[in-house]
Amino acid sequence: MQTIRGLLWKPTPEEQKRKCNALVRANVRKLDRDIQQLKATEAKTKTLIVQASKRGQRSSSQAKQAAQDVRTFARELIRIRKQNNRLATSKAQLQSVQMQVNEAFSVRKIEGSIRASTGIMKDVNSLVRLPELQGTMRELSMELTKAGIIEEMTSDILPESELLEGEDDEAEEEVDKVLTEILKDRLPASAQKPEELPAQPVEAEEEDEDQEEMLAQMRGRLEALKS
Repeated sequence: MQTIRGLLWKPTPEEQKRKCNALVRANVRKLDRDIQQLKATEAKTKTLIVQASKRGQRSSSQAKQAAQDVRTFARELIRIRKQNNRLATSKAQLQSVQMQVNEAFSVRKIEGSIRASTGIMKDVNSLVRLPELQGTMRELSMELTKAGIIEEMTSDILPESELLEGEDDEAEEEVDKVLTEILKDRLPASAQKPEELPAQPVEAEEEDEDQEEMLAQMRGRLEALKS
């Protein structure tokens, strides 16, 4: 009998509203954590740009490699900032969804019925396709569908190529702009494009830091945010 009652039990509108709000808040907290991690990674990347630039100034034999490192880190910084902007936009969408959902439940309380909202559906459909929010957004989507606020959706996760479209192919002008910002309008030779640097005799010197390892770690942190 208890099992049958459980199957027949239907949450009240107020319970549905509380659950939807709890899911939205959980997603907002997740985005806040990811944004904070990106800010820390951005600060570290700026430091790496400055360090590589100084290394190129100290040693003429390392100038060409330092120039490559500086521009590589600048491209990573551009990727980080674009991802941060995307998450900030997603957070604003989530907060908009929460306001619209609360308004829909208020209308239901007054009128006794509820109409599916294409506006909420569009925002939820966009958010549920993000890798960062996939799990809890699908749960929110199901709850909103049960409440009649949106219609049932079937969406796949956005492919990485679509999420980060153009981020692997940043214009050199954008890289130059970032370097000018970080290095305060005093671009040394190590910040020039490698092909613009004169050839230097090769000397067997140890690198101050393993730049490739740092870059791999940074990319690993970015990938962790997407999983």
